[in-house]
Amino acid sequence: MKTLKDVKVGETVTVVKLHGEGALKRRIMDMGVTRGTEIYVRKVAPLGDPVETTVRGYELSIRRADAELIEVK
Repeated sequence: MKTLKDVKVGETVTVVKLHGEGALKRRIMDMGVTRGTEIYVRKVAPLGDPVETTVRGYELSIRRADAELIEVK
C-alpha cells in the first residue's frame, strides 16, 4: 500500500482511500482530500514534516502522520 507519505517531490498521485476514523478522517475530507482527488507534492520541509501539496488548485500542508492515512496510486 502506497501512502501520500511515500510520494516523492514533483509527483502527482490520485487518492484511492482514506484510512483513520471519526474526526480525523472528517478533517482530512474537509481539506478537500477525497477519493479520486489528484494531489501534487510540491515540497517537503527540511526535517520531513510537513509535506506541502497542491490539492484542487490550492496549497495544502499536511503533517506526515496525516499523510500516512491517505492511500494513493
